[in-house]
Order: sequence, then C-alpha cells, then structure tokens
Amino acid sequence: MRRGRFGASDEDEAKPDLSPMIDCIFILLIFFIVTTVFVEETGVQVNRPEASQAVSLDKNSILIAVTADNKVFHGGRSIGVKGVQAVVKPLVAENEEITCIVQGDEAARHGVVTQVEDECLAAGIRKEKLTIATD
Repeated sequence: MRRGRFGASDEDEAKPDLSPMIDCIFILLIFFIVTTVFVEETGVQVNRPEASQAVSLDKNSILIAVTADNKVFHGGRSIGVKGVQAVVKPLVAENEEITCIVQGDEAARHGVVTQVEDECLAAGIRKEKLTIATD
C-alpha cells in the first residue's frame, strides 16, 4: 500500500496512553481516603438546651449523648456512665488533644451529665477540651 505525500495510512493512527491518567486518579483517590476525617455520631437524637453563646469545635471529637431517660450513648450503643472511661481512654491514648463533646438532653438529669463529664476527665480528657453541646 502506498502512502501519499501528506496522508497517513490507517495503521499509523495515534492513540493516547491512558495509564498515566489512571495512575493520577488512583493517587488522588488514596489522598482523599487518607485525609478524610470521620466523625462518629452518638446514634441517638438529643434535644439540646439553648445557649447564649457558641464556640466552633474540632471535627475530630468524641461525642457522648445523654438521653431524656438518662441513658448514655456513644457510637449508637448504650454504654452507661461507667462505660464512658472504657470508651474515652483508648481515644485519648491515640490523641491527647482530642475534644470530648457531651450532648445532654434538656430533659436529662443534670447529675447524670455531670457524672459523664467527671468520667471523661478521669479518662484523661483535659478540662479545656471537655464541652457541653447546645443549640
């Protein structure tokens, strides 16, 4: 088959190499997976009391909820007041700067919320890293 002066044959058609693009996609995917911050919710709905002022907190926090019937939850399961230290201690061992947020229902007994705060402090949470969530 003869080739014309300016024309190319069908066999010489240019095809882009897609392997570098696929490599870039995988690198971006790994980057986003590694840098994602996962927040573990308490798993129960809590009606928080109103606050006169609010402060923005870190996304990487320990969330503990006290329901209206004075049950303590973390990660969707009931842990009770005595289970707070067992949950918080390993997380504090990983990151000493972690914030602990106690979400107390407005109908919950204040004494139970205070007990949860005391258990968090006993587990190693620093006083300035312990907060009460409000609306």
